[in-house]
Amino acid sequence: MLEQGTISIHTENIFPIIKKSLYSDHEIFLRELVSNAVDAIQKLKMVSRAGEYSGEIGEPEIQIAIDKDKKTLSITDNGIGMTAEEVKKYINQVAFSSAEEFIQKYEGKSDQPIIGHFGLGFYSSFMVAQKVEIDTLSYQQGAQAVHWSCDGSPQFTLDDSSRTTLGTTITLTLQEEELEYLEPARVKQLVKTYCDFMPVPIKLDGEVINKQRAVWRESPSSLSKEDYLEFYRYLYPFQEEPLLWVHLNTDYPFIINGILYFPRMKPDVDVTKGQIKLFCNQVFVSDHCEEIIPQFLLPMRGVIDSTDIPLNVSRSALQTDRTVRKIGDYIAKKVGDRLKELYRDNREQYVSAWKDLGTFVKFGVLNDEKFKKQVEDIIVFRSTYQPTSSQQPAANPTVEVEVQSQEGDVWQDVTPSSESSAPTSQSPYTTLKEYLERNKERHENRVFYATDEASQATYIELHKNQGLEVLFMDSFIDTHFINFLEREYNEVKFTRVDSDLDNTLLDKEKDKEIVDPKTNKTRSETVKELFEKALNKPKVNIRTEALKADDPQGTPPAMVLLPEILRRLREMNALMQQQQAEFPEDHILLVNTSHPLIQNLASLSQSSIIQGEGESPTGQLVKMICQHIYDLALMSQKGFDAEGMKSFVERSNEVLTKLTQEATK
Repeated sequence: MLEQGTISIHTENIFPIIKKSLYSDHEIFLRELVSNAVDAIQKLKMVSRAGEYSGEIGEPEIQIAIDKDKKTLSITDNGIGMTAEEVKKYINQVAFSSAEEFIQKYEGKSDQPIIGHFGLGFYSSFMVAQKVEIDTLSYQQGAQAVHWSCDGSPQFTLDDSSRTTLGTTITLTLQEEELEYLEPARVKQLVKTYCDFMPVPIKLDGEVINKQRAVWRESPSSLSKEDYLEFYRYLYPFQEEPLLWVHLNTDYPFIINGILYFPRMKPDVDVTKGQIKLFCNQVFVSDHCEEIIPQFLLPMRGVIDSTDIPLNVSRSALQTDRTVRKIGDYIAKKVGDRLKELYRDNREQYVSAWKDLGTFVKFGVLNDEKFKKQVEDIIVFRSTYQPTSSQQPAANPTVEVEVQSQEGDVWQDVTPSSESSAPTSQSPYTTLKEYLERNKERHENRVFYATDEASQATYIELHKNQGLEVLFMDSFIDTHFINFLEREYNEVKFTRVDSDLDNTLLDKEKDKEIVDPKTNKTRSETVKELFEKALNKPKVNIRTEALKADDPQGTPPAMVLLPEILRRLREMNALMQQQQAEFPEDHILLVNTSHPLIQNLASLSQSSIIQGEGESPTGQLVKMICQHIYDLALMSQKGFDAEGMKSFVERSNEVLTKLTQEATK
């Protein structure tokens, strides 16, 4: 026996802390041991290139072996190996620089991952093993192979070994409660999770079980479009192709490599949870980058690999770390630069991708002042504006890659220039500045917008027919974004199409026409009284207006309007109380006196005769039609509950029955 001794620490509390407090997930041990094996292989390459070793280094590989009978798991590399003195230095002297400080700082604090901070990666093996053995032979000429063994106490043994091949084998005799790591499927799953992109083949039973190729570490000029797409499919199987991507590759002011993808957004995507995978030197660290990536970029996907991100501190410390904040700002700036360049150089593709990109951009503008200044001029909205054919945008997105160059920090397009977008008939997109400039003669500093194209179709069509351009602000984030726009453009008034009607849409002269010489009432006054009596809803403010139209039959007979300010207050209160906004009893029913149905209804009401104590059949029909018109107008604002729908259907059937009776007389 060469030596027998005690591991050089100043307390015997080290192993209980290692076993219980290094990581909440014991499976990390395999990542640490394989990472050490990769390091050993890379070091042998370095000394060979430096001329310090002239022997054969062979093909690098890491072998994982399982022996269920002996309950052992071993990891073997053909790397640089260790001498007895190196084993003493790197293995025995645990945390030799700060052992006491380590114990004081971390005892009882199991929520803080500390491997790496004191060079304790190897000792993670004691989280799962009752005994750990090292069998190693150094590359140094004349070196004697050595065998080290420790049973999880501060006691170790160091002996000569009969090993004849360069490298190191770590053998773990597993604890009874950790025997899951003797299952090949479990080992393969851990390698795929943590070690998939390590640049050395990892074998289990002779089979290579890791991918090895880390695309993000390669030169962008050597990668094809298919390389990027294949990598995305591997990371996120069964997902739609990404819109475009950015390849980060820089070593100043920090070391960052990575590929970030803009995915197509789905309604069920949780934009508060990160999709970007964090690596350190090709070793997987985390599926979540919430503390590193700006919040508005969390829905992006891909990989970030950096040695400048501290991995051994708490999440709260990460959030306040100055370097991490700078990295986040840097990534956000590069994303903003990429979007600006796409808008400038290929607006058709930018517009076609906006449905998905818009969520990123708007959320970023709301939460990041620097990003807002970058992109505020490239925010676009779908519009009812109909440009000439030469202005019609195209909208089939083509996947495009942009690469950050190390020379001058320039973004270069490496997508084949032959790709082009196919034309489409979808609605055009416009910036707010373009909208205001285009409409300043008709309605200066006034913006008409819609939030639901289907339910507000009547209102939208009414505006379009009178030459008023409507913007669609119909994404889930637009409710908040409109408030932001009003702060940025404080002189501009934003009006939803169903909040009130611009005077451009009304024919004021028609309203003054007197239709009843006996009472000297105008049609508007007559119709208003008719609806007030039929509905008997004091909180419904009935307005009568004549809507402009070349064909009055094409306009709605009535519309429900919700005043802009009151509607927003209601929505805000509902949001604060985490409730769904209910439809208010106080609202406006605008009855269109120029519509033939309303005119016929007014004439019909004048011919009704009150019989005895009740209404005539004609009078009852007029009342039911008024209620029916009101229900039809309500449909564009809210859905009926079960009772409301039942009443609507019954009334519809009754109205139709009475009308057919009149027609067959």
